[in-house]
Amino acid sequence: MPPRNKKPIGSLAEYKRKRDFTKTAEPEGVRRAAGPVTRLRFVVQKHAASHLHFDFRLELDGVMKSWAVPKGPSYDPATRRLAMEVEDHPIEYNAFEGTIPKGQYGGGTVMLWDRGTYEPEAGGGEDALRAGYERGDLKFILHGKRLRGGWVLVRMRREGERAQWLLIKHRDEFADSSFDVVAEVDTSVATRRTMEQIATGRSRVWQSDAGERGERVATRRSRMAKKATASMARKTVKRRKATTRR
Repeated sequence: MPPRNKKPIGSLAEYKRKRDFTKTAEPEGVRRAAGPVTRLRFVVQKHAASHLHFDFRLELDGVMKSWAVPKGPSYDPATRRLAMEVEDHPIEYNAFEGTIPKGQYGGGTVMLWDRGTYEPEAGGGEDALRAGYERGDLKFILHGKRLRGGWVLVRMRREGERAQWLLIKHRDEFADSSFDVVAEVDTSVATRRTMEQIATGRSRVWQSDAGERGERVATRRSRMAKKATASMARKTVKRRKATTRR
């Protein structure tokens, strides 16, 4: 087991410095106290800012360690995706789907593209993840709706204050060079909406758990309506048969 590093590596200072929370509905957030977490979370957000990219975020030390992946993740182990490290984000960002106002940092549409839990590939809990992050060789297993199996983030070099990493799929039962997950999956994991629907939706600036509840309600209503229509159709058929027999 790697030696315990008691110094937390998460901070929201840069995140807060870049945003005016009187203008953007993004969560201001607070860094949660570092400590044992039974199920660490991850989220991938499709982000149409000045350039379309995917924000890849892993929970660690009370924040979401974050990378901007221009081409998005790939299930092909032979494909290495550039991942530019960006500022830590608050845990509350895991529920953010909507639109950041123009003129604000990262202005544009944000989709919850995938989410779930993750763990270190070789065990060891947060200590192993922290050590891997600091070493620049972070190996983990994703348990998401769309991303699963073993992955690694490998740090290459720094460019100013931003470190360049590579996001690579490990060769396991989930690896698939023929499956372009970014091209084939283009809806929200939370609300099933497209980027255009999120951008033009009724709740444009902020969509969180309330949006998910609304989606579930809408789905239930749709199912009820379909059942009612099917029931009426069956009754109509029965009436017609009865009329024919007469």
